[in-house]
Amino acid sequence: MGEVVFFSVVIPTYNRKAILEKCLRALEIQQLSVSTKVTDYEIVLVDDGSSDGTLEWLETHKQEFPHVRAFPQDHLGPAAARNLGVERSIGDTIIFIDSDLVVTETFLQSHANALEQGQQKLGNDKFFTYGAVINTANFDNPTSEPYKITDFSAAFFATGNVAIPKHWLEKAGLFDTGFQLYGWEDLELGVRLKKLGLQLMKCPEAVGYHWHPAFKLEQINNLIDKEIQRGRMGVLFYQKHPTWEVRMMIQMTWLHRILWGVLSLNGILNERTMAPLLQWLINLGRPQLALEIARIFLNWYNVKGVYEAYNQSAVNS
Repeated sequence: MGEVVFFSVVIPTYNRKAILEKCLRALEIQQLSVSTKVTDYEIVLVDDGSSDGTLEWLETHKQEFPHVRAFPQDHLGPAAARNLGVERSIGDTIIFIDSDLVVTETFLQSHANALEQGQQKLGNDKFFTYGAVINTANFDNPTSEPYKITDFSAAFFATGNVAIPKHWLEKAGLFDTGFQLYGWEDLELGVRLKKLGLQLMKCPEAVGYHWHPAFKLEQINNLIDKEIQRGRMGVLFYQKHPTWEVRMMIQMTWLHRILWGVLSLNGILNERTMAPLLQWLINLGRPQLALEIARIFLNWYNVKGVYEAYNQSAVNS
């Protein structure tokens, strides 16, 4: 980051108007230091076919969001939305966040500092900076949430909070729009970036608070569906990059079959049999603990989904 930099914050959104407002307002009050090499920034919002009036709301409030440029597309998924955002961006450095992420006032400056430090350390720009993502169910005051051990991520490249030179994204080929269901499109791009020699620089000072509603039993069917989708997309990931590392990531190993099979008692512990315990924890005010316990059978659905999709692909080929 030897020269001046212009940030393009690329955000795909789909029917998240309420939390998107908090996301955009936080980005409009960024504090960039006088000495920074960041000249300015834009917010490239790609609406992925929302039906909740997102674009109409933005149009009536556009004077409050001078940094925002909005682009609509049909409901094609986050990979296509991020690609459109990159293509329409005018910055040399792309920052990806999700539309349910609320950042602190020093978010952009923290990424700028980390990019400059990385440039000095490596002598080149073959790296990206990865900020911290803290999960919260606090809609009124999301940035008050403390960091929890469950917020740790071992991902190499994830689009929840990452800054990267635009030309490396273009060289890697952007996101694969074949990932139309839930999951893996960002980590798959990460494999291609790693092959180009890019390194990960952690940037814990660039904090984003990822809001999602507190866990309720009514969410379980949707969560199970997401795990099955993630399993199917995991197989697509493995077909593109048939390595042991990817098998571990998508849970397609005998180790994962045994682990989640044993923990779920081969599926006996499921959304029906565990519902009373989960509801009891929710009633006690422990929805996050209930969700962590639910992951026992959610992971079992994921592992089964991976193997069913893999076996199906073998039959079809």
